[in-house]
Amino acid sequence: MPVEELVLGDKTVYIVGTAHVSDESVKSVEESIRKYRPDAVAVELCEQRYQALKEERKWDETEITEVLSSGRVYLFLMQLLLSNFQRKIGEEVGVKPGAEMMKAVEVAEEEDIKVVLADRDVRVTLKRAMDLMSAKEKIRLLYGIVGGFIEGEEINEELIEKMKEKDVLTELMEELAVETPSIKRVLVDERDQHIAHRIYSAEGRRIVAVIGAGHMEGVKRWLNRFNETGGVVTYTHSMEGVEIGGVSRKKINLIAYGVPAAFIILIIWGYIQHGSAMTLDMIFRWFLINGTLSALGAALALAHPLTVVSAFLAAPFTSLNPAMAAGWVAGYVELKMRKPRVVDFKQLVKLDTREYWKNRVTRVVLIVVFANIGSTIGTFIALPYLASLL
Repeated sequence: MPVEELVLGDKTVYIVGTAHVSDESVKSVEESIRKYRPDAVAVELCEQRYQALKEERKWDETEITEVLSSGRVYLFLMQLLLSNFQRKIGEEVGVKPGAEMMKAVEVAEEEDIKVVLADRDVRVTLKRAMDLMSAKEKIRLLYGIVGGFIEGEEINEELIEKMKEKDVLTELMEELAVETPSIKRVLVDERDQHIAHRIYSAEGRRIVAVIGAGHMEGVKRWLNRFNETGGVVTYTHSMEGVEIGGVSRKKINLIAYGVPAAFIILIIWGYIQHGSAMTLDMIFRWFLINGTLSALGAALALAHPLTVVSAFLAAPFTSLNPAMAAGWVAGYVELKMRKPRVVDFKQLVKLDTREYWKNRVTRVVLIVVFANIGSTIGTFIALPYLASLL
């Protein structure tokens, strides 16, 4: 793909569109940087992905515990999917995805040229994806993971051809969009906007921008728009605008305080209308429905028997406590019962989908997710059911 020159006032941007699994792209990137001798080289990487490509990501037990306590389980699972998807593509085609970006960084450093990591933080992108998903879509996503819709698919010629036009993250997003259509409408455009803003803001008059072919049109459109407005365009989805690991505060408040309030109202009304016998029966049914579905979720993740019991016992109480979740309790019990081994951490970026149930780290993550989903389903089944008894 030829280099495109874009003149933006006193700044000239040379956009090098790359095929992400091509040796030719690696050569083209090096030739372009040496030819144009830019003041800065912008690459389609964020700090997280750059470090992941630079040296294999290593996890330890402390970090996994922090993942559980901070509620970042979905984000952690998505990062693992991304890493393993990238690894499988690289093994199949013989060219590691991101090789052309790393070559750009290497040549820039050799020539003493400033490097600009232009992509949005991958954690923010994945966090945005999680926030945009409805509860139904998250369940569908988990069903897809169980079926191996990402890692379980065969790496064929069609997929390889697609990878020549898109980076690994974009391809993963489109795979996810099949299962979760709500995330597709904004994620690519948000990244295009962020990349363009970083390129436009880069110091110097001559900039070489190395981006995937699938982003070229969007990035050019945003660069021209920034040029027309002097860079003044509302931009909210940055690291500063998105809290990594959490969910919408309004959603938290609505669910966290709405559920216990509804439960208390039902119990009080049951006592007023039918006496203590009805109250005890309602509490028993709440316990049974919520606990059973949470325990079932833990069991589907192949949890230790005591972990399943802990999910059953915890769910009826944690559903009424905004600061706790049944999955967290189950996850901590599982960590105690089956302590992750060194080999489990080493294998994190080398797993196929079916191995997520065998690896002691990813199994804990699945237990947390499945137990929480079970408890959530139990809550929204139990509340209407209790109301129907009155």
